[in-house]
Amino acid sequence: MLRIDRSAWLLAIFSGVLQILIFPLPGLYVLCWVAMAPLLIAILRARKADTLQLADSAGVKLVAANMGQGFLLGYVSGIIWYAGTCYWVFDTMHQYGGLSRPAALGILVLFCLYLALYHAGFGALLALTADRRTSLSRRALLAAPFLWVAMELARTRITGFPWNLLGTAQVDNLPLARIATFTGVYGLSFEIVLVNTAVAVAFLVRRDKRKTLLMAALGAAFTLQAGRWITVPPAMTDHRAELVQANIPILDNSAWTKDYFEGTLRDLTRITLNPAPGANGEQPTTPVPPSLIVWPESPAPFYTSDPLFRDTVSNIARKMSAWMLVGAIGVRNATASQATETYNSAALVSPIGEWVARYDKVHLVPFGEYVPFRKLFSFAE
Repeated sequence: MLRIDRSAWLLAIFSGVLQILIFPLPGLYVLCWVAMAPLLIAILRARKADTLQLADSAGVKLVAANMGQGFLLGYVSGIIWYAGTCYWVFDTMHQYGGLSRPAALGILVLFCLYLALYHAGFGALLALTADRRTSLSRRALLAAPFLWVAMELARTRITGFPWNLLGTAQVDNLPLARIATFTGVYGLSFEIVLVNTAVAVAFLVRRDKRKTLLMAALGAAFTLQAGRWITVPPAMTDHRAELVQANIPILDNSAWTKDYFEGTLRDLTRITLNPAPGANGEQPTTPVPPSLIVWPESPAPFYTSDPLFRDTVSNIARKMSAWMLVGAIGVRNATASQATETYNSAALVSPIGEWVARYDKVHLVPFGEYVPFRKLFSFAE
């Protein structure tokens, strides 16, 4: 099982590097149309021979990876991708999680090793669907976009960590991204893998067909990418949203005092009712008053049960005649007989000051919003 050709390893590694480049900070978004192709080729042509050949021009029967080989190739590609895009986990755990540098580095390594399992699952399933009786595994190629989206859905639902799903590389491509209205980001991911599959096919067929297929695949990629270079005129609107963001310092929980609470509440109120002047000292012009005012997520220990907080927000909503969406700490079972439950919440307040709805986040981000396996990671705050 472990005799995977060297070229297959190199292709899987190359694919992992390309997947890093399509997201910020490199931001080479156009590479998303070819970033997955090397991994597809590696899995579908992972031979135990001395050299990896992309076509059977020499009469050699080329075989796809078995499930174990597909798993390993996908795993290596995934580890590289997550290490290159989730590096910030180290700083988060070190600066805000109270961990030492070695411990934070260990968390990052475990984080990448775990999330790469979804790449590995894609590789294993792709290898499982491959038809080893022919030189071109059409069945696996047709399944590739569906398998990739299935792995993205699994990662999103199981971990609560939909970080850099493949489709997000095209969110600024407005003409293309409009399909997300119906499919979400997963529709964009499907399209990207579909084009990558076409690119991979060009390298899996006989050489005499390669040029034509490659030009067709790259032509499709260019057509889909072209929307990013088109300036889309802004839609006409008669509603305006106002996003309020104060200058919030980085503090630990012990600094969330009554004075800090009241000071932050005053700052947010002032900014909402009296926006700061521009750089040239001019007051901002607001031809259309805001229909919706959004306050940030938990800028201070704002509890939904706190009378001062509720009255302040209600008064602002009435004064501005606008809906308000405010981040706060939701409270349930605030009684002497039951343990208090707190949530990362968002509350909706009507223009007449009524608190009409509240959403409590239930699918939390591991290590960012909660520590999973608390007994194992008891040292993390």
